[in-house]
Formats: sequence, C-alpha cells, structure tokens
Amino acid sequence: MSKSTNNESQDMGLSSSDKEEIIRGLNDDLAREYQAIIQYVVFSSTLKGAEYGDIAEELKIHASEELSHALEVAKQIDYLGGEPTVIGKEAGFSDDSKTMLEIDLKSEQETIQNYRERIRQAEAAGEFALSEKLRTIIAQEQDHEIELKDALGLR
Repeated sequence: MSKSTNNESQDMGLSSSDKEEIIRGLNDDLAREYQAIIQYVVFSSTLKGAEYGDIAEELKIHASEELSHALEVAKQIDYLGGEPTVIGKEAGFSDDSKTMLEIDLKSEQETIQNYRERIRQAEAAGEFALSEKLRTIIAQEQDHEIELKDALGLR
C-alpha cells in the first residue's frame, strides 16, 4: 500500500506540518489505547472482592472496545501517510482492586483530554471525517469513565 505524497496531502487541504502534528498525536493516542487494552485485560482478571464482580465483567468489554479504538486510530494514521506505532504507554498495575480502578479512571480521563485536542486539530486542518471518527471513540471513552466512577462510588 502506498503512502500519501505531499501533493495528495495538499489535495486533502492539510499542510505537511499539520499532517505531521496530527499523526504524532494519533500515534500518542494509539499508544494509550495499547496501554488501556493491557490494563483492562489484566485488571479484569485480577480484581478481587465481591463488590468488584460487575465492574470486572465490564472491564472485559472495555478491553474489546479499546482494541476497536486502536484499530480505527491505526487506520487513520495510515490514511494520513503515517506509520502506526507498535509501542504502548507503560501500563499501570496494583495489587489493590480500588487502586486498579483508579489507575484506569486516570488513564481514561487523560485519553478523553487527548482526543478532545485531536478533534480540535482535525477540524482546524479540515479533516472532518477524522474528527467524526474520534467523536465516536470519545463517546465510548466517556462511558468508560462514568462506569469507573460509579464502581469507585465517585458519582
């Protein structure tokens, strides 16, 4: 599969610096999705205590949704002519169930903040289809945040 040339990126309305900045940001987002997948897989298997049974099952669903996000972000990076990263952010861990959920919550909040910035970048560059894809992802991330806050008794 060939990558976009500078002429093609100009046709898309993106300057090369805008495109590079969006690709860098999307690769950071992709690395966070990898981190989330790892954390959700591990935490859903290691949460202890009856009070965490429901959220442990929900984390399994979150892991699957994060994989879907990673696939979409990688596809967008490729479309823009970039190379999707293969390196994730370092996953957090704790032996304490409540701390696991707090780690996940903090990660989701950072991810939401980053996607909001990426949406602004995409729209400023005229990449409206990208911003719509990211809006779909951010909606699920916000659902994850709500579920984690509920499990932690923060809402």
